[in-house]
Amino acid sequence: QDWEQRQEEDALLIERILLLVRNVLHVPAAPTEEQGVDGDASVHDRVLWALHISGMDDLLKFLASAQGEQQWALHVLEIISLMFRDQGQAAAEHGEDTRELETLRQRELAERRARALQRPSRHSRFGGSYVLQGLKAIGDRDVVFHKGLHNVST
Repeated sequence: QDWEQRQEEDALLIERILLLVRNVLHVPAAPTEEQGVDGDASVHDRVLWALHISGMDDLLKFLASAQGEQQWALHVLEIISLMFRDQGQAAAEHGEDTRELETLRQRELAERRARALQRPSRHSRFGGSYVLQGLKAIGDRDVVFHKGLHNVST
């Protein structure tokens, strides 16, 4: 309904709904009580998802942008600010996790380089000479084999 056609009861209902959404989003996060798995959505994120699924976010965008609905602007602004409340902390935690992973990766690369320097750099291709007893070469001598045993087929 347009604002001219709304009655006082409709305006009170809209205001109560906006206040309810604001109060639900205003509940502080309790990470110790949530006991979620790393990377799991917090209660706040799940509430935001429920608001999105219900279409409430589209309604808030409409109320924020419509000229005839300016009386709700402060309520909508407060709701939007509460929607983005924990996003800065999540980004900071993500940045901290990224730095931690990068530090671990650098440490692992340094250990790999140190292990590579400890090993001899050249590999000997000489597999040795082997005498195959029981197989006779030309004459009465045993066969002498000059390659690795993994290539021998008898």
